[in-house]
Amino acid sequence: MYQRPSAEELRRILTPLQYRVTQENDTEPPFQNPYWKEFREGIYVDITTGEPLFSSQDKFESGCGWPSFSRPISPNRLEEKEDASHGMLRTEVRSKIGDAHLGHVFEDGPPERGGLRYCINSASLRFIPKEELAAQGYAEYLSLFPQEQE
Repeated sequence: MYQRPSAEELRRILTPLQYRVTQENDTEPPFQNPYWKEFREGIYVDITTGEPLFSSQDKFESGCGWPSFSRPISPNRLEEKEDASHGMLRTEVRSKIGDAHLGHVFEDGPPERGGLRYCINSASLRFIPKEELAAQGYAEYLSLFPQEQE
């Protein structure tokens, strides 16, 4: 269902920043990206493949300037790799199918949510608001959101 596009296709469909982040392990500037303060209901998908990765139900304000999540939609959607770049030892997070660099996971998240903080680059994601999930082919994810009482 979800497939990794060729490098040529990725260069064509992604912005230069999206390409640098997802394909060259770059990091976008904090507090200057579209999703760090996005709190509408919806899901976040891999910008390279459309694979669902995170839900707004698991998003929280961490103060770091990037979107932060306490967990992925499904753990089998992510790959974790040791990252010793920039003189630090961190755990990099990549999308499983697209092999896109997403960001890093840290153990300083809210304890009541499991203690993890997935610090993710907006440039690696596309946000799909709850009201557009069905129209964009993600109707199965509507179940993540409580139904409003009439």
